Amino acid sequence: MFSRKIVSVLAAVGLAMPFAASPLYAQAGGDGGPPRIVWAAQAEPATAWTAPNKPVTHIADILKAHKGKQSWEHKVLLTRDYDGRYNSLAPGEATKAQFYADDRCFMWVYSGQMKVTIDGQQPFVATKGFLIDVAPRLSYKLENTGSEPVVFWRVTPAGQLPSYPESETPTPVKGFKYIKSKITETGGYEGVNQPFLDFNAYAAGGGKSRDFAYDGHTSAHIIRAGAIKQLPPETSWGHFHENMVEAWVVIEGNLDVLISDHGIASGELGDVIMVPTGRWHRATSKPNSGPSTRLAMTPRLKEGQVHYMQTDQPPGN
Repeated sequence: MFSRKIVSVLAAVGLAMPFAASPLYAQAGGDGGPPRIVWAAQAEPATAWTAPNKPVTHIADILKAHKGKQSWEHKVLLTRDYDGRYNSLAPGEATKAQFYADDRCFMWVYSGQMKVTIDGQQPFVATKGFLIDVAPRLSYKLENTGSEPVVFWRVTPAGQLPSYPESETPTPVKGFKYIKSKITETGGYEGVNQPFLDFNAYAAGGGKSRDFAYDGHTSAHIIRAGAIKQLPPETSWGHFHENMVEAWVVIEGNLDVLISDHGIASGELGDVIMVPTGRWHRATSKPNSGPSTRLAMTPRLKEGQVHYMQTDQPPGN
């Protein structure tokens, strides 16, 4: 059990407070509520990284580790909510059709191309930079239709095994058996959710920060950051989350993340940066390297995540 320290912070949230009768606090939960000073708990010592998680995982190191191979999988991120891995499919290779019963999965193509087939959707070819969102209960299949390996980042719900349509043969998993069952629940897309987004084209057209994969549990948020000449002062720590991990995959440019009790974690295109629960973090573009974009991966964005911020500094990022 971690020991805890209590810090006074400014919480930017719009969550109901049981002791507040004001209509101001009776609104639906979410971001954008009135600022207020609260006490928040942080682990002491700070929450550590546990394998396979690291402050930063460099795609160059992953590619080096699998040099000479065209088909592979590499574990990078494992949290309470997400299981993130880099994958490579050889030309002509295809995955089995599969789906997750209760949560969506999402992907980003680092290099190469693949045909993506999702239940009820027109098949499409995802090339470098494409983002892919597979809604719960929709079977999806990936097939490398190019002449070189396709390397992609995929996030699935942690601790959940996929289900398969009747036409597939499930992949055996030790300690489990697959049984033929019947379901009536369906999946689909609504709001900002869509099967894919050609991010490179979106960025070239001046696209702004936006939600991509978005529901009551899963969120992948596109954050576009402008170019800067120097980092903010070291007294500006950003914010922390008391009950969740935050991670990013860099999908454009170069990123610098200040992490408490660690320092600066720098990432370039394809790198994954991860901050454990309770650690202050501040993400910006790397100075003098142009703008950057990161795909932020945190749970429960729809209901509003609590961003604990410093009481004596402007709001962090």
